[in-house]
Amino acid sequence: MARFPAPVRARPADIVGLRAALLAWFDRDGRALPFRFERDPDPWAVLVSEVMAQQTQVARVAEKWRAFMGRFPTPAALASAPTGDVIRAWQGLGYNRRAIDLQRAARAIVLAGGRVPEDVDSLQALPGVGPYTARAVAAIAFGRPVGAVDVNVRRVLGRLTGADPAPVPQREMQATADALVDPARAGDWTHALMDLGATVCRPVRPACDACPVRSWCSFAAVAGVGPKPAPKPAPRPNPAPELRGSVPFEVTTRWLRGRIVGRLCGVPPGTTVTFDGPLGLHAPEAVSAALASLAADGLVELDEAGAARLAGERA
Repeated sequence: MARFPAPVRARPADIVGLRAALLAWFDRDGRALPFRFERDPDPWAVLVSEVMAQQTQVARVAEKWRAFMGRFPTPAALASAPTGDVIRAWQGLGYNRRAIDLQRAARAIVLAGGRVPEDVDSLQALPGVGPYTARAVAAIAFGRPVGAVDVNVRRVLGRLTGADPAPVPQREMQATADALVDPARAGDWTHALMDLGATVCRPVRPACDACPVRSWCSFAAVAGVGPKPAPKPAPRPNPAPELRGSVPFEVTTRWLRGRIVGRLCGVPPGTTVTFDGPLGLHAPEAVSAALASLAADGLVELDEAGAARLAGERA
C-alpha cells in the first residue's frame, strides 16, 4: 500500500493506479452538472461556471448558469451589457460583487483580443480570478496539468498523503496537487477531486468504504472510518449573549447589501429607490454606509439626493 508524503514522492505505478481508480469512479459516479463538458469545452463557459461556483453551492450554480450563458454567451456580450442587467441576471447566487468582477474580466478579455487566456498567470490577472479559479479553468478548458486546490481538494489531498492539511504551506500543497494531476485528463481529474471531496471525503463522517482511492489513502489506513465529530460541550447556565452562537445573518452587512440590491432588482430598470429609513435590523446610518459601499464597488449609482439605482441603468 503506497504512502504519498507531501510533496508527493511515490513510485510512478502508484500514481498511475491512483489516477485510474479515481477517474474510473468519476466516469461512473461523477455528478452530472449542466456546466460540465465532455469534449471541446468553451473556455468562456468554464470561466463563468467557476466564478459562479466561488462560495456558492453547486445546486444553485446549476440553476443559474444556463440562463446566464443564454444572455451572455461570449465575453463580448457580457462586456457590452448594462451592468444593471448583469446584476439582475446574477440574482440568487449571492456575493453580487462577483458579477461586477466577471464583467470587468470580460472587458479585459475583449481588450486583449476576445479569447479567454490559457495560462494560469494570465487567467489570475483577470478581475475576480484567484489561484483556484485560474487553475480550474486552465485544467478544464485547456487541459493544462495543474491542480486546482480549494478547501475540499485540500482536505482530500491532506488525507490522501497523510499530511495534516491545515498547517501544510500552500506552495507545498500546490506541488502535491500538480504532481497528482492526470495529464491526459486534467479537466476530468479536476472535476473528480471536487466530487470526491463533496460527496465522499466529507469533513466529518467521510464515506471511506465508498472511496475509490482508499487503498492509497494514509488517513483511511490509520483512521479506518474517518474523523469523529468533536463531542458537544455541556451547556453552560445562562451563557452570555456573545457566546450563544454565530451572529445571525440578518444583522450582517452582507445581508444588508443583498437586501438593497434585491430591492433595486425588483423595480423596472433605471428606477431610483430612496432608502430613507431602517432596513431590517439595520439603522438608517448603516443603510447609508452600505449604499456608499455598493456604489464604491460599482453595483449601484447614487443621485444627488442619495436615491439609488442599479449601475449603468437608465429609465
